[in-house]
Amino acid sequence: MSQEIINIEKIMEIIPHRYPLLLVDRVVEYNKGESIVGIKNVTINEHFFQGHFPGKPVMPGVLVIEALAQLGGVLAAQEVDGIEDGVIFFMSIEKAKFRKPVVPGDQLRLVAELLYLRRNVCKLKTKAYVDDQVVCEAILCSMLVNNKESK
Repeated sequence: MSQEIINIEKIMEIIPHRYPLLLVDRVVEYNKGESIVGIKNVTINEHFFQGHFPGKPVMPGVLVIEALAQLGGVLAAQEVDGIEDGVIFFMSIEKAKFRKPVVPGDQLRLVAELLYLRRNVCKLKTKAYVDDQVVCEAILCSMLVNNKESK
C-alpha cells in the first residue's frame, strides 16, 4: 500500500473545479490501481447552507455525491496516462443511498474504490463517512476525456 498526501494545490491541478464547487480539501491515502481516501471539512460558511435549510442547515445529498465524484476524478486522473489536460464527465450514478444528514462541523471522509477502468471509462464504488458512520454511498461511472476532444 502506498500512501501519498495530495494537497489542495495539487487537487486543483488535477480537476477543474473551483470554489464554491471544489468539494475535496485533501487526499490522505492513495493506493495505485485500487482506492483513494479524501477529506471535505464541512463548515457553516458553505454557500449552500444559506438556503438548504434556513435554521436547520443540511448539505444537499447531491453535493455529497459530487464530492465523491471529484475524489473519483482525482483517482482516475492518476491512473490514466496522457490525461493531464482532461475532464471527467459523469455517465451514471447507481445504487445511491443517503443514510444520514451532513451538517456544519462534520468532516466527510470520502472513499472511492476502483471497480474498473477501461478505455477511459471508470467505475467506482464510493462511500462518504462522518465519524465512521456511512452517510452516503453510490456506484459512479464516468468518462475521462482529453480537454482538446471535449470541445
